[in-house]
Amino acid sequence: MYSFMGGGLFCAWVGTILLVVATATDHWMQYRLSGAFAHQGLWRYCLGSKCYLQTESIAYWNATRAFMILSSLCATSGIIMGIMAFAQQSTFTRLSRPFSAGIMFFASTFFILLALAVYTGVTVSFLGRRFGDWRFSWSYILGWAALLMTFFAGIFYMCAYRMHECRRLSTPR
Repeated sequence: MYSFMGGGLFCAWVGTILLVVATATDHWMQYRLSGAFAHQGLWRYCLGSKCYLQTESIAYWNATRAFMILSSLCATSGIIMGIMAFAQQSTFTRLSRPFSAGIMFFASTFFILLALAVYTGVTVSFLGRRFGDWRFSWSYILGWAALLMTFFAGIFYMCAYRMHECRRLSTPR
């Protein structure tokens, strides 16, 4: 059980760090604009070496930002639950800490998936036509890596919960 929780905690830390870096950086998309290279993130866009805040309130950016922030909050609370799962005393008899941590990581994975699906759909259908020479960049790829890590953190914590439940049910009272 502890090995699954340790693996889950490792995946959770890596996934959360990747998630925060992906959300905060400005390299979700790269493109060429008027002969110069440019890149944009969820918060800023940069033309050459000069960066500007994205002040337009465009729905897909707001949705992507909101889902990434919700995902970060779920992942952070999952880490807290995951650390608390190592403690032996049970404060709630009906609520298992490994199970709660697993649910938080699956919720985080779901929010990342929604954010990346919204961003991908709009970028490919709208911005891809607007900019001829464009590609997704490393911040976007870190988002997909964070999705995988939070998903595996959820799997590890669910396995730890399952092992704990099997042991609990098999011991005589």
